[in-house]
Amino acid sequence: MHSKTQVFPLTDNDNIHSRLTHSLEVMSVGYSLSILFCESRIFQEKTGKSNYEMFREIPIILQNSCLIHDIGNPPYGHFGETVIQEYFKKFFTQGSVPFQLTAEQQRDFIHFDGNAQGLRVLTKLQSINDIYGLNLTCTTLAACIKYPNYGDIVKTQIERKKVGVFQSEVDFLNRIADECGLRVGGRIIRHPLCYLVEAADSICYLTMDLEDGFNKHLYTLDELRERIQQDFPPIDEIIERDIPDRAKITIIRNSLISELVKLAFNSFEAHIEDIENGTFNKELIFFASPLADHLQQFCIEKIFSIPAIYRLELVGHSVITWLLDFFIGCLRHPNKNYRERCVKMLSDSILQIALTENGCPKFEELPDYYQLRVIVDNIAGMTDRYALNLYRKLKGE
Repeated sequence: MHSKTQVFPLTDNDNIHSRLTHSLEVMSVGYSLSILFCESRIFQEKTGKSNYEMFREIPIILQNSCLIHDIGNPPYGHFGETVIQEYFKKFFTQGSVPFQLTAEQQRDFIHFDGNAQGLRVLTKLQSINDIYGLNLTCTTLAACIKYPNYGDIVKTQIERKKVGVFQSEVDFLNRIADECGLRVGGRIIRHPLCYLVEAADSICYLTMDLEDGFNKHLYTLDELRERIQQDFPPIDEIIERDIPDRAKITIIRNSLISELVKLAFNSFEAHIEDIENGTFNKELIFFASPLADHLQQFCIEKIFSIPAIYRLELVGHSVITWLLDFFIGCLRHPNKNYRERCVKMLSDSILQIALTENGCPKFEELPDYYQLRVIVDNIAGMTDRYALNLYRKLKGE
């Protein structure tokens, strides 16, 4: 994950956050939320456990879930997801589709999502000597499944806003739902701890990306103060200190994290009954205060929308689209020589997992769905720079 995009693709600056440093920071914020959880009288009474007993369970679950929450993200960040989605929207509507998939199977590719890919990595692809991935507990997996949904998208239900589980992992989802008691009224809802993982993620991308943007000189402290002063009064005192600006943005970042952690957990505690019933349909930090909304809008305007990011994301479009065309074309080439050579370029572990899943001896005997699954698994697992270098080599550049 160190060489995968957080906000700024293909950066050579180690001070700018990558997907790995982001995940480590989310883990740290998740730990802070877990401390509040264990010290809460409400949750001590609800679980029937003392804070000492909960300290032996909750922090490690939240830390692990936070660390792995982005493990399925493809190259070039969230735009990489968009590229894969758009590719398959066109692919499945072209005149003659060389793959026969059901509508449900097509949906996995048309609505490709890093969360669903992450569950596949954790339960299967990150494997050493069996086909069960990292062999994580059901609770740890449940806490990082933001969208326990493999059916239609329903925007009014937070757990069904995206396709978060592929058809290939439905059995895992059902087992997790049964083990963790997540079936409510015919639905599979989020695990309550998932809301805290989501909060930790959002807190980090709002505050850490804010710091990255400032260090890239994309905005001034006065511009930030004007936007969040009403919801975050401490910013006045911090900016007026006689210290370097880089120190000020670090203090602002840390203070914002502390404030958002408190707001998120208070909201979690106040709405736990709705969360358990599956009727809470907002992110904790956006429900708790306008501060998160204002930070998000500021980041969109000042950081996420700059031409440099758009330009590098479009590089990602060219790379991912071309690699999909190449692998699909070669692996379905009428000449066996092409097919054999292309199979050798696939990750052996990814290929072996698919072959074992389906009881097949070789790639050509896999069902069409799993042939596409293997191709996407390989490309989604690439880092930004590896994908770019492979693209250049295969094009003979």
